[in-house]
Amino acid sequence: MGDGGQGRRGRKRPGGSVRALSEAYDTALLDLDGVVYAGGEAIPYAVEALGAARAGGMHLAYVTNNALRTPEAVAAHLTELGVPAEAGDVITSAQAVARLIADDVPAGSRVLVIGGEGLRVALRERGLVPVESADEDGLAAVVQGYGGPELPWSRFAEASYAVARGVPWYASNTDLTIPGARGIGPGNGAAVEVVRIATGGVAEPKVAGKPLPPMHRETVLRTGAERPLVVGDRLDTDIEGAFNGGVDSLLVLTGVTDVAQLLAAVPEHRPTYVDADLRGLLAGQPEVVESGGGFECGGWTASVSGGALVLEGEGDAMDGVRALCGAAWSEAGAGACGVDAGKALGRLGW
Repeated sequence: MGDGGQGRRGRKRPGGSVRALSEAYDTALLDLDGVVYAGGEAIPYAVEALGAARAGGMHLAYVTNNALRTPEAVAAHLTELGVPAEAGDVITSAQAVARLIADDVPAGSRVLVIGGEGLRVALRERGLVPVESADEDGLAAVVQGYGGPELPWSRFAEASYAVARGVPWYASNTDLTIPGARGIGPGNGAAVEVVRIATGGVAEPKVAGKPLPPMHRETVLRTGAERPLVVGDRLDTDIEGAFNGGVDSLLVLTGVTDVAQLLAAVPEHRPTYVDADLRGLLAGQPEVVESGGGFECGGWTASVSGGALVLEGEGDAMDGVRALCGAAWSEAGAGACGVDAGKALGRLGW
């Protein structure tokens, strides 16, 4: 299942699964922004697909780098969208960074919070005291998490004052962007860079969120998953996080990653499976077969010729994408594929 006979560190093509992914794995570890919803609205087919997967016995857990909202608020939003969820089904980078800080400082320590309510609740859960000023006596840490588009500029100044004088610095995540209803906006990673610039690079934050091990640890501790499948839309967080955790992954093309980026992915960014949207959970995944110098999937054959990807045949567009992944990843080996994909993608409408 999954690797198709390949080691994760040498993936040359997407894996195949005879069984529906919702049957082959016990738990889906689902990213939210760009996978389940975008700009607060459900992504097409997400509600129906998740309902069917749950009805078939798959446990659904929602794993997000967005530290703004509490698990209770996220669960309520999902339920409003038609995806019933409890707070215990939601794992956030705020929870992961709070555990990371609690491992480093004594219980009851004061932590300067640059972010939203999700961070404050997570810190209290770990016996820490969130505070608002860099001038607090006995300040043990400063933590940054996404605070929404209305976060005042003065909050970055508070973080800078504390970091500049040597207070240990933590970040829930360093995603530079976050998807929204109007497009892609700056994420917490952009805010972290503001503090880094203001302090002259005197410190480096400890980061908890995807793709780093603290987030995977938090997810496993809270879900107890034995055969998890990471489901995401970002190569550099969701898919790399699965790679680092040694588990399989499904990339859906409903968020920030497009097919051209997928074809150019380095090994740690290559998903086990790829599908158009969350309906991919409900089906098996076709094998990508290496044959005669090319890669076949469904009715398509992909190869590299004259410095370009070549796609021949016809059939389901996603099968064409999978075949192209085989050709591109095989050509790239341990690096990123740099051959021209324009004409091949044009045949598939991308």
